Amino acid sequence: MWLMVKDHPDLVTMVDYGRTHENRTISLLKIGLNTGLKKKAVWMDCGIHAQEWIAPAFCQYFVRQILQASKTDPKMELMMKNLDFYVTPVFNVDGYVYSWKDNTTRLWRKNRTPGPPPCSCYGTDLNRNFDANWGTVGVSSDCCSQIHCGTAPMSEPETQFLTYFVGSRKDDFLCFLTIHSYGQLLLVPYGHPNFTAHNYAELVLAPTLLGFQGCFAPCLQPDPDRSRSPEPATVGTAAAGAIEKVHGKIYRVGSSPEILYANSGSSRDWAHMLGIPMTFTFELRDNGTFGFELPEDQIQPTCEEAYSGALHIITYAHDKAFSAAAAVWTVLLAAGTTAVSLM
Repeated sequence: MWLMVKDHPDLVTMVDYGRTHENRTISLLKIGLNTGLKKKAVWMDCGIHAQEWIAPAFCQYFVRQILQASKTDPKMELMMKNLDFYVTPVFNVDGYVYSWKDNTTRLWRKNRTPGPPPCSCYGTDLNRNFDANWGTVGVSSDCCSQIHCGTAPMSEPETQFLTYFVGSRKDDFLCFLTIHSYGQLLLVPYGHPNFTAHNYAELVLAPTLLGFQGCFAPCLQPDPDRSRSPEPATVGTAAAGAIEKVHGKIYRVGSSPEILYANSGSSRDWAHMLGIPMTFTFELRDNGTFGFELPEDQIQPTCEEAYSGALHIITYAHDKAFSAAAAVWTVLLAAGTTAVSLM
């Protein structure tokens, strides 16, 4: 993180925004061009679950790629002007450090807060601790469980600091991407089976059901083996298509109860309830052969394909927001409205 700040001082700053139970710093990289204006934003976090080592690797890769692209790609250069990227490479710092201790701790998942007396176990599953249908499905009140949801919503310092940071800027964020493993999935809100995202159709459903006539970002390209070009895909299905094109890996798209399992208290669901429209959980490789212990030779290709999917979602959200703003301005100009009359 410090190397990124050192190498790109015009675009990158490091922000400490919280402390863990063991008093380690939770830090993010803020990436974007300082225009002096209030900007829209993208959130990305990795490493909520300590044993998912591929996630922090991806966050590092993502940062490097967007910084490199900003020097050669006009689209990324534009997004650096319009957006700030907030990237937390390791959110659950205590748990992540503990997972590197030795072979007996490699699969540690939770943070490191001690359980409530008389429980002698440690840790809360931070992705069950957010205030989003907290404690209702897919969780456990047993503090020794891997999916212990904590003693109350936002009981953990890590979740408190994230919700304050994002919540105090909630109108700025267009995207909230939280990176996990494994399963090769793009999960949309909500984890509770009784709730459906208000923009579920945009996130998941086929364009014929959505009535979608075009796309703000690049759509799936026509298959040369087909005589008819496919319709533009919605943001989630198109992102999965972008992922597949890189190394042929199939990612499924849907809500967690549909394609994984029901759960509550996730950061994804909390962010969507907050009002952030493009909210996704990425479950990176693989499908269970190696699980959390992904071989070293799969780190790079996993990051490459996930980057393509994440970039599609971000580009879609950017173009939708700024194309809409441009369209409104065009209408106002056509009506003869001046900047002065708008003040």
